[in-house]
Amino acid sequence: MIHTEDAEFQIVQALKCSRTKRAALGEIFIEGTESVKMAVKAGLEITRIVTAASKFRSPVHAPPAGLSQWARDLIRTKPGARLLEMADGLYKNLCDRQEPPELLVTARRRTRALADLKLGANPFILLFDRPSDMGNLGSVIRSFNSFGGDALFILGHGVDPWDPKVIRASLGSVFFTPVLSLRSNGELDGFIAEQKKLNALRVWGTDSGGAVPLSRAPLERPLLLVIGNEARGMSAALKQICDGIINIPLVGNVNSLNVACAASVCMWELYRRSFDKHTE
Repeated sequence: MIHTEDAEFQIVQALKCSRTKRAALGEIFIEGTESVKMAVKAGLEITRIVTAASKFRSPVHAPPAGLSQWARDLIRTKPGARLLEMADGLYKNLCDRQEPPELLVTARRRTRALADLKLGANPFILLFDRPSDMGNLGSVIRSFNSFGGDALFILGHGVDPWDPKVIRASLGSVFFTPVLSLRSNGELDGFIAEQKKLNALRVWGTDSGGAVPLSRAPLERPLLLVIGNEARGMSAALKQICDGIINIPLVGNVNSLNVACAASVCMWELYRRSFDKHTE
């Protein structure tokens, strides 16, 4: 049984809590049955399967009898993953949910570089400027994947897309979505210049003070859509590279939507127009 001083517990805890450790080890921590299923579906290499000691009611090296058939099958089909029995108290401390899931996993993360990105003739790219909320980033990734986006960029210092809370909020869709962290505005400018030559890429931003209502905005692929930081919106530098800035007209008492909601509305509108165009 694993105790607090054991190296494996320390590694699993670090993968959950430390962005630096995740980057250094090239692994991620995944909590939640749906997210684990999506990681397996995406073909990620599962490195550890962790469960509570109370689930172990079978001989050593056999799947724990206290687990569901799905969990037992996961253990059986991932013989290369290290199976860890963890004291119940430690296991609960690793879990964010009040009702801990029956298992947690760690996995190799996939790293993507801008130079390796392969885009078609009509790409849809989303740029999130300095995201500061893990739930918002995860929700944006989930919507982006749902509406057929091609690549999602994070610019500036923002939350880690491999944070367990982002993974959970994305419902595991982050494993199927190319998410790239850009190092500078210069790197972005070079990418846009290249794409404009290749496919006449349009760049549109979103802001509550934007001049163009969403219904009148020429949203169509190829498109790079920019959404701003939750508190500060788009940077001045990003506004300068936009062909136009969209607003979503509202009739209530608030003057703006949550960034994940606003992004989803815009993504749906782009998807709807693309869908209508292909069914005409």
